[in-house]
Amino acid sequence: MNTVTEQDNTLFIAFISIVATIGGFLFGFDSGVINGTVDGLQAAFNSESIGTGFNVSSMLLGCAVGAFFAGRLADKYGRRTLLLVAAVFFIVSAWGSGIATGSAEFVFYRILGGLAVGAASVMAPAYISEVAPARYRGMLTTVQQVAIITGLFMAFVSNYALANMAGLSTAELWMGFEAWRWMFWIELFPAVLFLVALLFIPESPRFLVVSGRKDDAKAVLIRLYGDSAGNRKVEEIDQSLAGDHHQPRLSDLIDKVTGKIRTIAWIGIGLAVFQQLVGINVVFYYGAVLWQAVGYTESEALLTNVISGAVSIAACIVTLGLVDKIGRKPLLKWGSIGMAITLGIMVYCFLQAGTDVNGNLMLGDKGTLALGSALAYVFCFNMSWGPVMWVMLGEMFPNQIRGSGLAIAGLAQWATNFLITWTFPMLLTGIGLAGAYGLYAISAAISAVFVIKFVYETKGKELEDMQG
Repeated sequence: MNTVTEQDNTLFIAFISIVATIGGFLFGFDSGVINGTVDGLQAAFNSESIGTGFNVSSMLLGCAVGAFFAGRLADKYGRRTLLLVAAVFFIVSAWGSGIATGSAEFVFYRILGGLAVGAASVMAPAYISEVAPARYRGMLTTVQQVAIITGLFMAFVSNYALANMAGLSTAELWMGFEAWRWMFWIELFPAVLFLVALLFIPESPRFLVVSGRKDDAKAVLIRLYGDSAGNRKVEEIDQSLAGDHHQPRLSDLIDKVTGKIRTIAWIGIGLAVFQQLVGINVVFYYGAVLWQAVGYTESEALLTNVISGAVSIAACIVTLGLVDKIGRKPLLKWGSIGMAITLGIMVYCFLQAGTDVNGNLMLGDKGTLALGSALAYVFCFNMSWGPVMWVMLGEMFPNQIRGSGLAIAGLAQWATNFLITWTFPMLLTGIGLAGAYGLYAISAAISAVFVIKFVYETKGKELEDMQG
């Protein structure tokens, strides 16, 4: 066999990681595109706050199911195979969401897209973790979050541009269709690219070993790491599996000595849930609604989303340089503290706001402070919990239970995401912005305690050395 050079290894690993992160881009775009379509959905489907909340959050039901079953099915059919299925679903969902003529039809296509997002959310970081060397695994997995935020950012830019061209998101744009429908159809371009690019990457070598296909795994590992390292890694992976070499199953999450769910599974669930309880996706999904609620025009609110997306990308780039140097735990801890403080400032601003004749909040001289705090909050999240939670979930579980661990953590993450997103319009009309953001601030403070007490460091550890 020809020995693969270190440079060739690095370039190949980078290439296949970038292909996997297109799934992250679509995850972000599909999640963020809804932000600019809320007015269009209300006008087209005559929905009120609870109905609008469900139209916006319906995708998240699919995400929860997609994340759970992708984690389980990937242990049977492979990581790459599940990503291919997700790519097809992205294509169908993007087209269908734009042509929908009623809430039921729209919800169907959004749930289909949710299945794709859920699968991509757990499979892309898992795939990258399973092909990348430990020394820069965190950085490559963080690229997934950069891709997610870039997808969000491009959705915001696209929404802003299309709405401006039409005049309003509800106005007709091209070929007799409203601008909000074109916001969904733009996603077809990256979705098709993802499907084609996936045909050029190999299956995860760790999945191949788990499936008993050691020769195939060895061929991939030699291509990734070279002859000697590839041969050695096959044996290390094999030795890290269950003694009887049974196929991974959900029951592996139960400790056979105590009969209880393994602690590592609870930590994964905790990381997944807290990432959503801090309320970040309220900013992503309802950013336009939030800023319009405090006196911004639709155009100003959509522009604020674009600025928020740019700040998010900058924060993720900071994390790229830090995650493999200072580790995962410090980033999570300080991110939680930063979010608790910035959310607290936003609550203060909302409490000080006046109201106009229609009862809408008017921030007045607190507007700059509120916007600055919101952007600082977005920065804190995206340099910590945004990327690092996915890094941790992709690498913290032992090989035997990675698929099952990702399944339950992904289900918990998306179920919490759905709960937070669905309830926000009701909280907005019930306890107001200050009350809603107060809940998110308290969750951020509790998440700091959770990290300090329960989360352990995984920086620099090989996947075969993960305990659980």
